[in-house]
Amino acid sequence: MSKIYINDTGQGFPLVLVHGYLGSSEMWCLQRDYLSNFFRVISPALPGFGESHEAQSLDSINDMAKFVINIIDEKKINKFNLLGHSMGGMIVQEIAKLAGDRINKLICFATGSIGEIPGRFEPIDETRRRLKEEGADISFSRVPKKWFVKGDKDKNYYLCSNAVQNVSSETADNALKAMKNWSGIDNLKNIKNETLIVWGDKDTSYNFDQVDTLNKNIKNSKLEIFKNCAHNVHLEETDKFNKLIKNFII
Repeated sequence: MSKIYINDTGQGFPLVLVHGYLGSSEMWCLQRDYLSNFFRVISPALPGFGESHEAQSLDSINDMAKFVINIIDEKKINKFNLLGHSMGGMIVQEIAKLAGDRINKLICFATGSIGEIPGRFEPIDETRRRLKEEGADISFSRVPKKWFVKGDKDKNYYLCSNAVQNVSSETADNALKAMKNWSGIDNLKNIKNETLIVWGDKDTSYNFDQVDTLNKNIKNSKLEIFKNCAHNVHLEETDKFNKLIKNFII
């Protein structure tokens, strides 16, 4: 069974947070602490990850998007704000395709529109190969370090360490397969929602061309670049990130 964090305080449309590869609901804890003062916050752990590690994982971005939509439907929420990080950014683009009229404002954070992720620190097939050959422990200690400018010395790296504790190799591989087989580039022109794109200029998972493609093809969008941040801007520049999100939604 998948697990969800929900707070019932806040005003206006709820904010749904969708984590990325090797993430969890707890990866948003520094956002929830602040943003819960302004919005009802919903942050599911995707099946197989984090608090939902016992649930059967999914191997397509479309299925992950439907999973998030089902949670929103179960809570009887019609209109909502939506933020996705990395793989979660792919998921929210897919949600925009499936239920775009229900999204108030959209935030695509450290993500792109092409599943192959050109310019990534290594091709997804290489990550899958090394996961299979080296095992989950080595893979899960190797990849998240690349998400911070300071690597595993970052003060919030522990959230990554905690998130992967119970994740299986199958779950990780299913997620990599889902990303590799997905493309949302043809749908970008159909996204009508006001959209914020957030990126750190030291991100080695998604390069500038990826976020620039989003910005150029989503009509009502703007790009915010964080200097000297990598893939996990929300954990590296937490206060600035949180205030940016709040101000964009309000």
